[in-house]
Amino acid sequence: MSEPVKLDLAAIADRYASAWLSHDPEAIVALHAPDSTFQAHGRGTAVRGNDALLKEFGEVFERYPGFGVETRRLLLGDRHWTLDWTLTFQPPGKERRGFHALDVVEVDGDGLVTRKDTFFDYAEIKAALS
Repeated sequence: MSEPVKLDLAAIADRYASAWLSHDPEAIVALHAPDSTFQAHGRGTAVRGNDALLKEFGEVFERYPGFGVETRRLLLGDRHWTLDWTLTFQPPGKERRGFHALDVVEVDGDGLVTRKDTFFDYAEIKAALS
């Protein structure tokens, strides 16, 4: 019986963050397993599969122009990480703003994302969008 491969979760999380910061939905989806799911809790149901993820992630960059990340903390597990962060953005002609978010990201044995759940502080979202 072989032992499970130890993944370098810090490196995987860093590549994933870099893909998000590149604002490139295709680069993000390339780091997901083919049947991966994403759910922004409170915004609707989960989406599954590369085509749905590509559309969903593209909409994030449209919804939040100048999308950015301020990391509060990153907690690593065996096959998952939790990112406590602030989503920042800048609407045209307005000052930069943001709101608190929390991601729980699971990966498979190859280090591909199989599930990403994002939780937001909706009071902060409402204030940031007004």
